[in-house]
Amino acid sequence: MPPALAYSWWQAGDAVLVDVRTDAEREWVGFVPGAVALAWKQWPGMAMNQGFDEGLCAAVEPGKKVVLLCRSGVRSVAAAKRATELGFEAYNILEGFEGDPDANAQRGRKGGWRLRGLPWRQG
Repeated sequence: MPPALAYSWWQAGDAVLVDVRTDAEREWVGFVPGAVALAWKQWPGMAMNQGFDEGLCAAVEPGKKVVLLCRSGVRSVAAAKRATELGFEAYNILEGFEGDPDANAQRGRKGGWRLRGLPWRQG
């Protein structure tokens, strides 16, 4: 789903926003205030977060949708599939937090939560 739609569902209370990036990514690149921080993979090494299922079930009350955010919208696809397997109505946020890389292989200039002007903070 587009970032703006995910944001509107979250703000209306219809969905829980789950940021599946690593703690390091959120700390260094930026984060969405109020989003649930629950890594899909752990830094360093990018091993699967063995506590993902338990953390998701604890963070999302029954009946709420889940919208999942990562850097580019790739890890959040896998996380959304897992959330669906767990019985949640789950959606991947397209473009992710930083969007796709541009011609110089840099992110933040081609789509993404930040570029779309949605709330975020750094530091």
